[in-house]
Amino acid sequence: MIITFCGHSHFDRQAEYEPIVLALFEKLIGNDPVSFYLGEYGEFDFFAYRCAKKYKENHPGTSLIFVTPYLTPEYQKNHLVYQKTRFDSILYPNMETVPLRFAISHRNRYMVDKADCVIAYVQQSWGGAYQTYQYAKRKGKAIFNLSGNDPILLP
Repeated sequence: MIITFCGHSHFDRQAEYEPIVLALFEKLIGNDPVSFYLGEYGEFDFFAYRCAKKYKENHPGTSLIFVTPYLTPEYQKNHLVYQKTRFDSILYPNMETVPLRFAISHRNRYMVDKADCVIAYVQQSWGGAYQTYQYAKRKGKAIFNLSGNDPILLP
């Protein structure tokens, strides 16, 4: 199973939502192998990483995978060295022809395409998180939106 996330860069409800997300992981995954496809560009992404890492502590079949939107030498030097210490692996989608300014949105669509389900926190009807959320809906992915704007299946 592959689980990915999308949410607004400003997210201040970690303590409130962490037990909900961890319970959702238990319901969706149990002790089966899982890969979490993660980004690193805002507070919701950091929240998703913390939840996935916490889940991994008691579930050995768990992989934390950073899906990078860039492979420039500068980005590798400044970011990927650090990411190698936090993630089990780093994945770069085939995006050599994508202009850098569109790399994150293309990376987000790649993660949705590969995922079995998407855990979201999307309240606003604009921005990158919203676009990714709408893309996941069009793709028919199972989506669990923590914001309450759409129904969420809770354990």
